[in-house]
Amino acid sequence: MSIDTAEEPATVVVPAIDAPSSVACVRSLGRRGIHTVVVSEDDTAAAFDSRYAGETVVVPSPGEDLVAYKDALLSLAMRPDVLTVVPVREEDVYVLARYREAFEPHVATPWPTLERLRRVQDRVELFDAARAAGVSVPETKLADAVDDWDREWIVKARYTLLTDAYVEEFAPEQSRDPPTTQYVNGEVPDPDKLEVEMGHTPIAQAFLPTTDEYAFFALYDEGEPVATFQHRQVRAYNYAGGPSAFRESVSIPELGEAGRALLDELEWHGLAMVEFLRNDETGEFELMEINPRFWSSLPFSVRAGADFPYYYWLLARGEADRIDDGYEVGTAGHLLRGEASYVHSVLFDDEELVERPAVGDAVSEVARTLYEHPRFDYLRADDPKPFVRDLLNVL
Repeated sequence: MSIDTAEEPATVVVPAIDAPSSVACVRSLGRRGIHTVVVSEDDTAAAFDSRYAGETVVVPSPGEDLVAYKDALLSLAMRPDVLTVVPVREEDVYVLARYREAFEPHVATPWPTLERLRRVQDRVELFDAARAAGVSVPETKLADAVDDWDREWIVKARYTLLTDAYVEEFAPEQSRDPPTTQYVNGEVPDPDKLEVEMGHTPIAQAFLPTTDEYAFFALYDEGEPVATFQHRQVRAYNYAGGPSAFRESVSIPELGEAGRALLDELEWHGLAMVEFLRNDETGEFELMEINPRFWSSLPFSVRAGADFPYYYWLLARGEADRIDDGYEVGTAGHLLRGEASYVHSVLFDDEELVERPAVGDAVSEVARTLYEHPRFDYLRADDPKPFVRDLLNVL
C-alpha cells in the first residue's frame, strides 16, 4: 500500500514486550521524528519509559484473548494518522496475518499472508520448503515417527505458536507459547506424555554438536529482498544456546545464499530472521528456524548500521528505493541481562549434551568483551529509562 495523499499517515504502532526489539523500534523511529503509539498489556513495559515513545496505550493481553488484542490493534490502525503496525512477537505477526483483510483498508501491510506465515510457524512445512530450496537441514521428523531414540535428539514444538489455525482444540481467542526444547540422549520418551506437554505432536531433530550459531536477517517486499544483515552469535542466555547475549556482525556469502534461497522459495513478504547452525563437519549452514517478525537482538542490528525499523517504515510508505542496507562488519554488542543469564547457566545449569565451559574462563571472557565492545541493547546515555525499567522488571 503506497501513501500518495498530501497529509500522509506516518505514525507506527509498536507492541511493547519484554525483549529489546520494542525499545529499538521506538528509538529508531522516534529520533527521526516519526510518531509511535506504543502498546502493551503491561504498563511497566520498558518501551513505555523511552523518551522517544509518542503515546502509550494499555491493550488486552494476546495470551489471554487473542481476538481482543486484534481488535485493539485494529482500532488503532483505523486512526487516519497511523501508517502501519510492526510485529515483534509471534502473536503479533499471527494476528496481523490472520486478520490481514481487516487491516488492509486502513494501513500498509508489510507482513505475510496467513498461508505464507503457516509455512514458517509450522516447522514441518518450513523444513520441507528448505529442502525444496536446497538449504541444509538437520534430520527432522515427527516425534511419534522416531524409532531410534538411542541417538542424540532434541524434541521441540512443531508450531512456534499454538492457535486454532494449527491446533484443532484451540478457540480463536486462545494462544499458547509452546514448551521449551528438550534434549534426549538415549532415553525413549513417552509419546503420549510428550503430546500432552507440548499440546500437539512435536518434532524430533538430530542434535548438532556445535555452538556456532548464525542468523540472516531480511526485509522482503513480495518475494524480493530490500534489506539484509548477518550476525554470528558468540554467547547466548544459556551456554547450550538460546536467545542471543553477545553477537558480532558478519558478511558470509554462503550464509546470505542460504537465507535468500529459503525466503525466495517461500515468496516471502515482510520481516524474517533465519537462524542457522554451522555444521562443524561439513561447514554447511543448517536451518534451525525462522522468526517472521522483529528479533530480540534488533538494537544490535541498528547499532551496526542496519536500521530495520526505519527500513520497515520506508517500505510501508512505498519508498523501498530509499533503503540503503549497508552495515559495518565486525561490530559486536551485548544484552547485559543475557550476559548475566549466561554466567548463571555456567554456574548452575547442567546440559546433558553440551559440555559446560570452565567458570573462570567464561567470566573472564564476558568481562573482556564487555570492556572491548561497550555496545548495549538497552543501556543508552541518551535514553536511560528503558534500561532502568527493564532491570527493575527482571528483579
